[in-house]
Amino acid sequence: MIPALEVAFGFIALAGAVSAALIKDSYGKLISLGILVAGTLPFIVDRGYIDVAVTAALIAPIATIFVLMAVRREEA
Repeated sequence: MIPALEVAFGFIALAGAVSAALIKDSYGKLISLGILVAGTLPFIVDRGYIDVAVTAALIAPIATIFVLMAVRREEA
């Protein structure tokens, strides 16, 4: 992978991890975890685990929808 892209994706993953740790809001935390996944997927693809990357790309949004529905029920 191009070194500049490695740094950029690493920064995205790090920013998602830090913001997920610091944000208290449920919705904000889910968005931060989505950013974390977006930052780590290129590294998974770079190592050659395309099947794992496709699975994570399909499961992450679906799991986020279910968690959002659960969080909304708890807050209502």
